[in-house]
Amino acid sequence: MTSRPTLLRRAAASVVTALAVTAIVHVATLLLFLTASQVANPVTVDVLNQFFFSSSLILFVLLLIAAFVGMYRRWFITLPVALVIAAVSTVIGTAIQAAQSGAAITAANLPDLIGTLLTNNLFYVVATGVVTVTAGAALWRWIARGGLGASRNIALVRLNSSKLGDGELTHLERVEVDGEKADAQWESYVAALEAGGFTAVEVDAADDHPDAAFIEDTVVILGNTAVITSPGAESRRGETVGVEGVIKQIGLTINRISLPGTLDGGDVLKVGTTVYVGRSGRTNAEGIRQFRDIATLLGYSVVAVPVKKVLHLKSAVTALPDGTIVGLKKNIDSIDLFGRYLGTPEAHSAVVALPNGSLLMSASAPKTRALYIDLGYTVVTVDISEFEKLEGCVTCLSVRIR
Repeated sequence: MTSRPTLLRRAAASVVTALAVTAIVHVATLLLFLTASQVANPVTVDVLNQFFFSSSLILFVLLLIAAFVGMYRRWFITLPVALVIAAVSTVIGTAIQAAQSGAAITAANLPDLIGTLLTNNLFYVVATGVVTVTAGAALWRWIARGGLGASRNIALVRLNSSKLGDGELTHLERVEVDGEKADAQWESYVAALEAGGFTAVEVDAADDHPDAAFIEDTVVILGNTAVITSPGAESRRGETVGVEGVIKQIGLTINRISLPGTLDGGDVLKVGTTVYVGRSGRTNAEGIRQFRDIATLLGYSVVAVPVKKVLHLKSAVTALPDGTIVGLKKNIDSIDLFGRYLGTPEAHSAVVALPNGSLLMSASAPKTRALYIDLGYTVVTVDISEFEKLEGCVTCLSVRIR
């Protein structure tokens, strides 16, 4: 992952955020003590500044490291990690100040040092927690995302839930999902998107939603309009909230599908100004009607396609850059609805067209890869076997905004 373009953004976000949080906490602590002492002269300021300097230096370093390795990527980790870092920083910082004053640091006075967490250092610790989860988290996400409105060719992605293996299943028997392997595959997938010309933007993780990594189902992009979906599985309806927040930052116009209409993004395949929408177990007739109303006003024509053999339309078919529909024939209910179709020899034949002109597809379809190469395409493969256990395909793990 060191070759990912986001590495520099993540490093910059970590440095700036750690510096900002540390500065705010340090200044706020000085102001509190100065106010409490009612003595605001240069000598007092200097004494207080020196006392908390070591703690703040340690806090900066530890916050930087924690941010870089992912403290801000999962909301339920940010606060406890920040509090632990603040506690460690203040105890060590206080010990350094005591040692510089000539006091011996021994096991006997360790309880007194820890006790400062409930006295002199209490505000510092609490302030660190509050500032980190508010201003710190917002600043880190903004810098890491690189200023969302600045460019297109954005790929929205979302970290795997720790409950990924409990995701919804319709057509497959449940088998065990290797969480660590899935995390590694997700990282490789994101790296491939970025190497192909997309800027990956991470939507905040939604650990309570096992299927959250399949972010494609939450929103459909039609030019400058984002259609927030109404997922067919009730367990997934909360996934749209975090995605909508990022869409607003990017600056797209928002429309939405409302219940009783349901529509999953995986059922929507755009080919030029034609949009094929799967009538599947996740997308109902009312959802298609609402979507057609939105898309028609934007200049698109909508073709409804029966989907019964697989989970989503794009589980069966996707499209090459020239508009040719590709997919395994036995998984397609109505081939006649597509203008130009090319059969593939394997099921996992879905493709994502990358900005650099190459195709991204699953490594589990080598014969199909050879077919695409023979058609003159450059093909990049990624192993997404753990997601395929959950009826996912190569399109499901991102939302491409061009």
